[in-house]
Amino acid sequence: MAGDGKSSFTEARSLLNYGLIVMTVTHVLTHVFGGIHTAIFSILRDEFNLTLQQLGLIAAIPPLVQALFAIPTGLLSDRFGSKRMVLVSFFIAILGALLASQAFNPLVLVVAVSLVYLNTTIYHPASYSFTTKLFRARNRPKAMGLHGAGGTLGHAAGPLMVSVFIGLLAWQWRQVYLFLAFPMVLGIIMVLFLRNETMKEVKVNSAKFEENGDSSRLFTASLVMFLAFSSLRMMGSSMIGSFLVLYLQDIRGLTITYASLVASTTTLTGIIAAPIGGYMAARLGEKKWILMSFGAGWIFLALSMLLPNIIWFTGLYVAYGFCNTMSMAARSSIMARLTPSRQRGLGYALFFLPGSVMGAIAPIIAGLLAQSYGFNAIFYSALVLYVVSLAVLEFRVEV
Repeated sequence: MAGDGKSSFTEARSLLNYGLIVMTVTHVLTHVFGGIHTAIFSILRDEFNLTLQQLGLIAAIPPLVQALFAIPTGLLSDRFGSKRMVLVSFFIAILGALLASQAFNPLVLVVAVSLVYLNTTIYHPASYSFTTKLFRARNRPKAMGLHGAGGTLGHAAGPLMVSVFIGLLAWQWRQVYLFLAFPMVLGIIMVLFLRNETMKEVKVNSAKFEENGDSSRLFTASLVMFLAFSSLRMMGSSMIGSFLVLYLQDIRGLTITYASLVASTTTLTGIIAAPIGGYMAARLGEKKWILMSFGAGWIFLALSMLLPNIIWFTGLYVAYGFCNTMSMAARSSIMARLTPSRQRGLGYALFFLPGSVMGAIAPIIAGLLAQSYGFNAIFYSALVLYVVSLAVLEFRVEV
């Protein structure tokens, strides 16, 4: 027993190295900006006299920018190294935040928000590539679970900061953007202390892909089908996420405060769900764990739609979000297996591309469904997409 405890301690100590700590903290910082502009839509609508369609356009343009730059930034990550590209991403985030703090018309705001979204597009391939190369295949899910928890915290932090700074402290929204530019400087300092990877080490890492369970080439049938699985899943997720708060207000009778709290709580649970998911994926296998966690989550979602009680709906919906996040580490680990080490940046650019594309398309489709058939049609359509995506993963993806 003592030997097992010592082994576990040694493994945990080797897992929590400086590189993973830096990538986890910077993952928090890079996602803080993402939810701010949608959280202040009511303020923007009044200040700039915008219609709902114009607000939808503001929401759609940044993901489109992400999609356009996804492949080039992945290639640049493989060419110039992860450390340099993470630094570039943070400088762009600071530029976008400063521009947003001075935005006095919608066009400038859209450009500013697009820049902070571009920050994540540049950051993800570099950060995920860097993290996966730090660990062998058996420990990757655990590492990616911790890394993913940072991103989840960042997603939740933005809207929560809007609530605190604007709701409680009566700040202006431009001041929020200005304030959040300063933590990015901390991220830059942390990244600067990372050791540069030499070209010799790059070659050694590339030669180890077979030992680590990685693919020897990029565009395999399994990779294409895994991206198809991701696209279907992201389509369903984006459809629901875009209209959740409005659904809770119009159908379930909640105020915007409580509706936003439900959405934030669902995201915040990911801080716990992501590490748990990484641990379970390492024990059971990535693909098996995705099938189990997604299957459970989507059962919770279906049940939530059948129960009229708002408390039951909230509990089941949060459980659905928790299960979804538990698959995060497994999905990113599978992507590492399906891509050669020397092309890991491009691989992760492809990994995040479906989210960017569907983030622009799904809200439009969901809006048409809601207008024609009601809000429930969004959830039922998403469930169909989810079931099809699991079938693609089970029968068409080999890892």
